[in-house]
Amino acid sequence: MRRPDLSAPMTVAELVQYGPLPGVRILGTAGRDAQVLDVRIVDRREALDSLRPHTAVVLTEAPARSGWIVEMALRKAWEQAAACVVVPETAVAVHPPGALADRLGVPLLLIGGDALEGAVRIASAVSRPDAGRTALLADAAQRLAAAGPHVERVLAALHAALPSTSLALTDPVGGMLAGRRAALDSAHPVRLDVPGPDGHPLAVLVADSRSKEAGWASTVESVLRMAVPPLTAWAATRRLAEEQLDRRSELLLHQLTHPSEDEDEQAGAHVRAEAAALGWPLAGPLIAFALRPAVATEAGPAPGPALRALWARYGIGGPLIAYEDCWVSWRSAAAGSAAPDPEVWLRQGEAQLRTAVRAICDQLPLAGGVAGPAGGTGTLGVALADARAAAAVAAVPGSVVRADRMGPAQLLSALPAEALRRPAEVVLAPLLAADRDGTLLRTLAIVLDQGAAPSAAAEILGVHRNTVAARLERIRALGFDPEDPAQRLALHLACRVLLAES
Repeated sequence: MRRPDLSAPMTVAELVQYGPLPGVRILGTAGRDAQVLDVRIVDRREALDSLRPHTAVVLTEAPARSGWIVEMALRKAWEQAAACVVVPETAVAVHPPGALADRLGVPLLLIGGDALEGAVRIASAVSRPDAGRTALLADAAQRLAAAGPHVERVLAALHAALPSTSLALTDPVGGMLAGRRAALDSAHPVRLDVPGPDGHPLAVLVADSRSKEAGWASTVESVLRMAVPPLTAWAATRRLAEEQLDRRSELLLHQLTHPSEDEDEQAGAHVRAEAAALGWPLAGPLIAFALRPAVATEAGPAPGPALRALWARYGIGGPLIAYEDCWVSWRSAAAGSAAPDPEVWLRQGEAQLRTAVRAICDQLPLAGGVAGPAGGTGTLGVALADARAAAAVAAVPGSVVRADRMGPAQLLSALPAEALRRPAEVVLAPLLAADRDGTLLRTLAIVLDQGAAPSAAAEILGVHRNTVAARLERIRALGFDPEDPAQRLALHLACRVLLAES
């Protein structure tokens, strides 16, 4: 386990974070990484004239009650390179000179209790810095051992060992799992992966401390590393439970949407009861969604845990289940509400899924499909199959296709473009040689999309119908006729393959 140099001199930040001064408050943002090598007790003003470098200057109660003496102590500490000034908090409660401490770069430590007792504690820590650091690590280890593989207990143990630090556990894409959300708002957090058996992170431990000194960050990381084994055990157990739920959910969904012919009424009721217990919508009408992650699972972990976390954050409700070749979800109309207009509902579902997919695509590329509505679970299987088919032709990550709006362009874009690129170039070679800016290629593709209707193509291209007619004449002169049944399919396929690559 990597840990800081236990014998190195203690810094001001360490005195505050885990040293001998519980409940200490520090004023001044600079100078906290200064080393403390000595302690000087000051009970009269004259003692401030002879300070050694790297000294903790401790003012007793009487001089600390004079605000000008505290300010003088800060100035003398700055002139003589002292490490910090320590005063009883009760003595400067009304007007603490924090602004001066900040300007001079000399930390001002406000302690509770007697100044002399604080000086003794600091002297002990300065003489044996390894004892304080070792005590912190030992305390953290003891607390973590008692916590066991339970995430909330582990985080509670870390917070107890590092009282001025906020900690959180996130999933690999940053979704909050447990802990304090304030840890995620840090500009410079300490982050540590909780690895799984395959080496890929199952979760990420994030810590944010009020101290930004490098030495303290190293100490925090050392404590966090001790928390990795119990968190790994917890994450592995959680992931195993999720995988078991995935398999159970896929089987249950198959039983729900594909009941066997000899299934009796009681068996069907049992399946529906299990689905209802999982919170699945069962009453129609139902609209189906499909998500197809565009990631290579051989190069990394399966997208399931990340996709579930992102769907919970950005999704539109309903379960998310790994089903055959992609992930599916569905939802029903609000209970007790009138049945929505199918076209309106599908349009709304398409827009909502597109918003969710684009948000998820920032961290996990995928495309989506929408289908339905299904009257109930009896036709849900068909709707899910349609949604999966639509997702399969949504070739561009972030895109969403409605199953009832799949046109030639979507169908052709689902074909393997790499294998067809060279044949497409051969088929369209004369057109490509004459088409300098791609205008003819795009015009031919749009005309074929619109069933060789120049008016409809002109509207999509944003040009006059006569412009499309002129372009078609040039295309025909090159030997390509979009109205010829013998050429149409090959031309359409070749256009779409080349346009997809551009």
